[in-house]
Amino acid sequence: MVLKGVNGRWSSVRRFSLLPEIPSCSFVASKYEGPNYDSVKSCRMTSVTPTTPPFYKKPLLIHEGHMQWLWDHTGRRYLDMFGGIVTVSVGHSHPKVTEAARNQLSKLSHTTSIYMHPKYHEYAEKLMTKMPGNLKVLYMTNSGSESNELAFQMAKLYTGSQDIISLKNSYHGGTYTTSSATGMSTWRYPLASAPGHIQVTNPDVYKGPWGGPQCRDSPISQHGRTCECIGNKCIAAEKYLEDLKDTIQFSLPNNGKFAAFVAESIQGVGGAVQYPRTYLRGAYDIIKSKDALFIADEVQTGFARTGEHFWGFQGHDIIPDIVTMAKGIGNGFPMGAVVTTPEIADCLNQALHFNTFGGNPVACAVGSAVLDIIDEERLQENCKEVGTYLLHRLSTLLLEYPTMVGDIRGKGLMIGVELVSDPDKKTPLEAAHVATMFEDIKDMGLLIGKGGIHGNVLRIKPPMCVTKEDADFTVEVIKKALESCRDRNLISKENVYFGAV
Repeated sequence: MVLKGVNGRWSSVRRFSLLPEIPSCSFVASKYEGPNYDSVKSCRMTSVTPTTPPFYKKPLLIHEGHMQWLWDHTGRRYLDMFGGIVTVSVGHSHPKVTEAARNQLSKLSHTTSIYMHPKYHEYAEKLMTKMPGNLKVLYMTNSGSESNELAFQMAKLYTGSQDIISLKNSYHGGTYTTSSATGMSTWRYPLASAPGHIQVTNPDVYKGPWGGPQCRDSPISQHGRTCECIGNKCIAAEKYLEDLKDTIQFSLPNNGKFAAFVAESIQGVGGAVQYPRTYLRGAYDIIKSKDALFIADEVQTGFARTGEHFWGFQGHDIIPDIVTMAKGIGNGFPMGAVVTTPEIADCLNQALHFNTFGGNPVACAVGSAVLDIIDEERLQENCKEVGTYLLHRLSTLLLEYPTMVGDIRGKGLMIGVELVSDPDKKTPLEAAHVATMFEDIKDMGLLIGKGGIHGNVLRIKPPMCVTKEDADFTVEVIKKALESCRDRNLISKENVYFGAV
C-alpha cells in the first residue's frame, strides 16, 4: 500500500507485512458442510437475537474448536483469547469433558432434582472441597444471571431487608433484577429498575478519583499516577470505603440496614477493573457491621482463572456468605451454581424452591470433569505462570505506544488493555478506531473481547490451557494493530490519501 502526502512526500505503511506467525497446532479440523454463510448471516442478523449483533464487519462462522483453537467455515484457524466470553475454561471440546458428557448422555440425560442421582452427589462433593469456611450448601442453576437472582432472593429472605448494594461499572446479569444491580448504562434498558438496588462509586484506581501504581493486586504496576499509600496503608481504599459508608448512611432506610453487597473480584464486562487491594476486605467489614451479607460474584473470576487462588475472593482475604458461579464451571456447557452456608440456605424453606434443569445429570458430569482437569493439568498454576508472563509482555506497550495504551491490568488470565486517545485525560480511544483495530486483530488470526462502558478495553481471558507461545503471538498481533491504528491516525492528520500498489 502506497500513500502520497500533500507535500509530495511518499511513504509506505506495511499494515500486514511480516505478520506474526500463529503457533502451530497438530489438530486437524473437519471440513465445514453446514448451511451457506450468507443464509446463516441473514438469519442471525434478522431472526436470531438481532439486538445482539455478532462481532466484526464480516462476522465469523465458527464451526469447530479444539483446546485454545477455533476454525471458521473456510477452515481458517484462530487463537481464541476470549474463551467464549470467559466461559471455556479447560479448552474447547476437551476430550475428557466430551467423554464425560457422552457417557452420561447415553445413560441418563434428565430427571430433575425430584429424584436423587449419583452425578449431582459426586459433583457437590468435589465442588465443596474447593469452598472455604462454612460454605457447604449447593444450589444448581443454568446461568450466572439465575445464580445472582437466587443469591439476591436468599439475602433478602435471610436478613429481612430488601436493598442490594453493587458497584458502578459492574455487570451481574441480564434478567430484570440482575440488570438492576448492573452498574453500566450500556446494559440497561429504559425501564424502571427493580426497587432496592443502589450502586456506589467504583473503586477504579486508573480512572477513579483516587488510586496509584501500588494500589491493586497485579503483577505489573499502574502507569502514570502518583500513589498516596503510606506503607501498607492504602489511602485510595480508605477514601472509596468512606464513600461506601456515606451511601449506607444517607441512601438506605432503617439506620442503614440492607440485605447484601455484591461484587465481582475483578470486574469482567466492565473491562478487567481491579480495586485497591484492601478495598473488598474493608467493604466486607463494613457490610458485616450492618448485619448484611457479602455476595461474591465469581462468574468470571472463579475456577482458578486468577492464578494464585481457585476463587477470586480468596485474593481479598474474605469468606463470602454467598458465592455465585457460572461460565467456566461447565467449560461452555450451560450451568451455574450458588453456594452458601446451611443457615442462609434454610431461609428457602419458607416456600418451595425448584429449578427444572439445575443439577442436570449431564451438566454435573461435565462440571465434575472440569474440576478434575483443572487439578490434573495444573491449570491454576498455568494461569499464574502464563498470565504473569503475558502481563509483563503487554506492559511494554505502555512505553511503545504511550499515546494509545493507557493501562494494562489484571491477574492470571483475566487481563484488560485500556485504549485511549489522550493518556493524560484518559479519554477513551474513539469507537471507530477500536472497531478497526478489532477487525485487524481478527484478520491476523487472534480473537479477543471488548469491554468497559466505552468499549475501549481489550479483554484477554482465554481458555486456561494457553501457552507462553500463544501469549507471544497475542502481544505481537496487538502491537501490529496498534501500529496500523497509529499510522492511520497520522495519515488522517496529515490529510493524505490512499493509493493502490
